[in-house]
Amino acid sequence: MRVAKQIIALLTALCALALSPAAFADPADIAAAGRSVVRVVIIESDGDRANLITHGTGFAVTPNLIVTNAHVVEQLRSDDSLIAGVVPAEGRNGYPAKLVAYSPGNDLALLRIEGGGTLAPITLFPGAPADGAEVYAVGYPGNVDLAQGLSMADLVTPQEAVKTRGYLSGGRSSRSFDTLLHTAPLGSGNSGGPLLDSCGRVLGVNSFGTVSDNSTDSSFYFAISMRELSAFLLKAKVDAHTSGLPCRSIADLDRAEAQRNAGEQARLAAENEARSQAKQQAMENARREAEIAVLSERDNGMALAALLLVGALGAGGWGMVQASKRRGKFARKHVFAAAALLVSAVAVWFLRPPLTSIDSRAREQLENPQTSPSASSVAITTPGAGRMICVLDPDRSRVTVSDITDVPIEWREGGCMNGKTQYGLASDGWSRILVPNQEEAVSVNSYNPDTQTYTVERFLVGLEAMTQARAARAKLSAPACGAGEDAARQFGQNQQAIKALLPPEPNERLRYNCQPVP
Repeated sequence: MRVAKQIIALLTALCALALSPAAFADPADIAAAGRSVVRVVIIESDGDRANLITHGTGFAVTPNLIVTNAHVVEQLRSDDSLIAGVVPAEGRNGYPAKLVAYSPGNDLALLRIEGGGTLAPITLFPGAPADGAEVYAVGYPGNVDLAQGLSMADLVTPQEAVKTRGYLSGGRSSRSFDTLLHTAPLGSGNSGGPLLDSCGRVLGVNSFGTVSDNSTDSSFYFAISMRELSAFLLKAKVDAHTSGLPCRSIADLDRAEAQRNAGEQARLAAENEARSQAKQQAMENARREAEIAVLSERDNGMALAALLLVGALGAGGWGMVQASKRRGKFARKHVFAAAALLVSAVAVWFLRPPLTSIDSRAREQLENPQTSPSASSVAITTPGAGRMICVLDPDRSRVTVSDITDVPIEWREGGCMNGKTQYGLASDGWSRILVPNQEEAVSVNSYNPDTQTYTVERFLVGLEAMTQARAARAKLSAPACGAGEDAARQFGQNQQAIKALLPPEPNERLRYNCQPVP
């Protein structure tokens, strides 16, 4: 019975493991990195005809510099008649290239694109990758080209690179130079292509694979490590972009953000309740003060009216005494004095503040906190406005290719950013979509004045999607700063045409916490 229970428990655990979601890379990150990968071709030409001698893979580390393997471009060193070229993943044509650095000792080379061509540079990961980490190889394996029956014209025409997935096996480097051992399948044309982590950052440069006469042996592959590549680029005076932050998925961020929002909502509810109680207490204090003031004024009025009435009676009595001495004739001054005092007593009585004025006085005190110290806590201010400095929150961010710097902003009520850029207002708050002409990325910038949070979401889209986004942006007319809420809402609605062209999730999310500048 115990054995049966153990078997059932084991099967249950295995089923749960099989059904649990695997931690795969975001395909959008690998696709974005793939747009920086090129096919490197070596061509022989006699002026009339051109022959393809060999080809491999490379990737852009700056807009016009391509890293590849030394063995891919080795023949350029011995034959001046050969021409090198790079063929990008997108576009209409390739570009000629010139060999500018060559290091056969660690199988690395550097090409410079000629003729003004540029590419989006890839990001390098400067840290040490974890043993068993998931990796992706991107390149142009020749066996795929052969299976497709591609001609030479096809090989020099832009086309998407092939992507394969595997895992790192740490601790087994080659003896010639520092390498990474992995299982992402490679073909002969993959030489010089990048080995990527789950965020699309370069871990190494694919170079060679294992060779065996036994068809049952597993295949393993070697990539030149970042240690070798960094030294090579440093010697060549190349300043490549790097990012060493932990690789987190947008899904992980969304889950953490949902938990954070739940806690934030609870905190805001508690603060609202506290403010409501404080306001209620302030109202009670103001009403108590108003009640004391009104009752005091009423008591003072009653006392003054009584004094005036006593005075009127006294004046009248004194007049009667004087009249009896004058045989019943009242002096005018006694009559006028008694009448004036009597009228004053009646007026003071009726001019006393009524009890119904207590509430109105309390409200006046709340509307003017200076008249009531207890009401000062309910003064209204505009949150999140003015000059701010925004600092990246790494726990709430996913950064793969962007530089990390503090962002100064100036926010004005009504959605005016930095005095010149009007943000649109929609159901998800204030935002502005930026579609640059010189960069293959769309940014959605948003600001929440209530939480003083500035967010930049970047979508690294392909050439076709970028072209559509630019066309949609050209149709929009942004209102001037301070145009009013109606204009801001209309602009926010119009921006949805660009959002509809973007993928469901961004490649990057940079979340900044903003504080007022003193």
